[in-house]
Amino acid sequence: MTTAQPIRMSAAQIEAFLDEVFPQLHHGGRTYFVEEVGPMTARMRCDYHERHLRPGGTISGPTMMALADLALYAAILGQIGPVALAVTTSLNVNFLRKPGQAALIGQARLLKLGKRLAVGEVSLYSQGDPEMVCHATGTYSIPADR
Repeated sequence: MTTAQPIRMSAAQIEAFLDEVFPQLHHGGRTYFVEEVGPMTARMRCDYHERHLRPGGTISGPTMMALADLALYAAILGQIGPVALAVTTSLNVNFLRKPGQAALIGQARLLKLGKRLAVGEVSLYSQGDPEMVCHATGTYSIPADR
């Protein structure tokens, strides 16, 4: 297992990288933001917006899954640098409670960062509420030729 290395990409660098390689992420306007990157961690925000809602006015499951996946990807990029072809191989999501009508915060933490695989967890919260609304675990495959 690899321990935390010096940060290779800042939050601003990761946002610029995502803009370059995944411009479709912001189709219809930017709602996902990389707020912070630290050793083996990242924090992202998804603004509350009508395109992310399901009937009943709550943030949809697919939006929560996307934020969890993005936050994990940001934590990995912070450690390994700009590797576009690092890909999700699994994502397990547990929806714990209905999110509030507020931005969603995703706090990612890498549990293992190896040469070819990264494993992490993401806790999602409604902004301003300490109760977790969703917990996800995921694995990423990291290409050998990075």
